[in-house]
Amino acid sequence: MFIKSKLSIITLLSIFFISCSGGKMEEKQVDYNALKDVPASAWKKLSQKKIYFGHQSVGFNIIDGIKDIIKENSAIKLNIVETSSPSDFSKGVFAHSRVGKNVDPESKTDAFVKIINKLEHHIDIAFFKFCYVDINSQTDVNKVFNHYKETMAKLKNKYPKTKFVHFTIPLGTTKITLKTRIKMLIGKKDIWELDANIRKNEYNELLIKEYKDKEPVFDIAKFESTYPNGKRSTFTKQNKSYFSLAPEYTYDDGHLNGPGRVKIAEQLLILLINQ
Repeated sequence: MFIKSKLSIITLLSIFFISCSGGKMEEKQVDYNALKDVPASAWKKLSQKKIYFGHQSVGFNIIDGIKDIIKENSAIKLNIVETSSPSDFSKGVFAHSRVGKNVDPESKTDAFVKIINKLEHHIDIAFFKFCYVDINSQTDVNKVFNHYKETMAKLKNKYPKTKFVHFTIPLGTTKITLKTRIKMLIGKKDIWELDANIRKNEYNELLIKEYKDKEPVFDIAKFESTYPNGKRSTFTKQNKSYFSLAPEYTYDDGHLNGPGRVKIAEQLLILLINQ
């Protein structure tokens, strides 16, 4: 019995060492939940990646937020450059540039494709975001989302080594004025003060349903609508609740102020560090 047990232990040890000697052991993925938990080695690894971010004005808010964070954290050494030129992707870079036109979401999707095709296989991580003005009360969100989904599927197939991150659309604040309340009381269906955010919520539901737990999703709408105490900024229409931008994070009901841009930048950096 003793000899048999001894042989079993030796056999198990042999299998262990043989499996390890055959090549480099796979590194275990460590996910971080807060910037304070991220070690310098992880920041260095991120700085060596080639990242592209397409955006408009709220995107500049986020970039400014990242720069704010870098000023307070010397371990973060991202090479942030406003560019979409292939010549700037010879080494690690956090590149960003404007894409498309505001109020025309399809133009942003198409512009993103052109830039990715120009950069070809030089990108490790790529993403772009719509602006809060791109979806209004009259937008056909299914049409916008289907165009986005079909386009991203083609890009993913064409560039399998690039990791594409999907963004929900940013929200606006929702001000319930006396005039709004009267419209709601008399049963008016079209209430533009609410409907623009409702369409944004509908788009975000489509995106999350399609990509959550399958591909990386940056839920900017979730972070924008979550107060520091963890509660969400919401409003109700016809007994259904929707999310809106928390007033604490904006200076004009849509763009991000100092605290808002830092909050969103923190969450974006955490998502990128975990890729």
